[in-house]
Amino acid sequence: MSKKTEQELLKEELFYTPESAYFVCDDKEIAKAEKFCEGYIGFLNACRTEREINAYVKELASSKGYREFDPKGKYKSGDKVFYDVHGKALILTTFGKKSVAAGTKIVAAHIDSPRLDLKPNPLYEDEQLGYFKTHYYGGIKKYQWPTVPLALHGVIYKKDGSCVTVRVGDDEGDPKFVITDLLPHLDREDRSMKKVIAGEELNILIGSRPFGKEKGDKLVKLNLMKLLNEKYGIVEADFLSAELEAVPAYPAVDVGFDRSLIGSYGHDDRVCAYPSVMAEFDVKKPEFTTVTVITDKEETGSDGNTGLQSAYLKQFIGDLAALAGVPCRDVLRASECLSADVNAGFDPTFASAFEKNNSAYLNKGIVVTKYTGSGGKGGTNDANAEFVSKIRTIFDKSKTVWQTGELGKVDGGGGGTVAKYIANLGVNVVDVGVPVLSMHAPFEIVAKNDVYMAWKGFKAFLESK
Repeated sequence: MSKKTEQELLKEELFYTPESAYFVCDDKEIAKAEKFCEGYIGFLNACRTEREINAYVKELASSKGYREFDPKGKYKSGDKVFYDVHGKALILTTFGKKSVAAGTKIVAAHIDSPRLDLKPNPLYEDEQLGYFKTHYYGGIKKYQWPTVPLALHGVIYKKDGSCVTVRVGDDEGDPKFVITDLLPHLDREDRSMKKVIAGEELNILIGSRPFGKEKGDKLVKLNLMKLLNEKYGIVEADFLSAELEAVPAYPAVDVGFDRSLIGSYGHDDRVCAYPSVMAEFDVKKPEFTTVTVITDKEETGSDGNTGLQSAYLKQFIGDLAALAGVPCRDVLRASECLSADVNAGFDPTFASAFEKNNSAYLNKGIVVTKYTGSGGKGGTNDANAEFVSKIRTIFDKSKTVWQTGELGKVDGGGGGTVAKYIANLGVNVVDVGVPVLSMHAPFEIVAKNDVYMAWKGFKAFLESK
């Protein structure tokens, strides 16, 4: 083997050159990454909505010794609790060796993903075809959703207050639903990409059989409503108090001949939520109290009482502070947070949208995003240099493969996370997450190595001193 030249040695010492995990890690570590992602794929297939993720994680946490948090309880180092936020967000905490007065270690990921929500009055018939009207949720490219097989998930609260759970379209033998598209032979109209299909055209086809043999008005709608009444015991007015989400009906799968990638709906941001929860479970007796948050409503601005612009995180930490007999503000000032959210993976097919020196690449590990926003860093948390330096050290010591990256070019990029809302509480925060191809599409792509490195990095942070 030839000896390295002086120039090569100096480059290794002085240049920043993030490498693929395949060149940094041994085969044993790569095998661990693949094994870890088997659990992640199972999680994606079991959980399609924020409510389902909340219930799944809460059940798993209970099996691992977590108990519902009691603000008046007494806790010691190593005790584990959960705090449920209206069934759509969840906090997991392991009490540390140090008092909460010394601060907490927060990892916050979101569990909502872009999708199609049914409108409050969704069911209608047109030319003897039955449809659901939708209102898209989050930032989507509307043209990507027609002709995709869809499943329906959610809850319906009836007039008497009882709840019906809906999950149809994912299991073998279930019917699917679909938004139709116009054939190319008739599609001569010149529309821009954003106008290929309008929001009011995202209508889900759900049936075509009329009720009975006698002709009449709205018989397809009547038959559909009869079927729904028989299956769920609902009437049309019950849609007014329902939360029903249409999501892609295909499972998460390996992608590529080498099976190195995962294709799925909902990687953003469940690809960070799953590793953060698994890291929380794997931390036994941390130095500092951990606060692992899986939150709702990030895709629509973190508003609402299950989003991180609400008071629930501050109030929870306030309860922890009260147990320690210290002001909440002191705990927040001493706390640190990883905002666990995805970044755009560099896509060579669309290279002009990226700036190569400051992009995230698949297989090069978890990406530290010092700031997001767009243009002049508008609407972003910009992590301070001291805290970024600390995170670098934690990742390097734990041998977590990591990189840095912005979200596209300065004038063309941008995107929000929950970081700024936690930073507004006085907490040191930086965005750290997994690079994704085709972000916000019905079928997104991530690398298995990066998912594993997210778990490794989050665990190292939660265990750090």
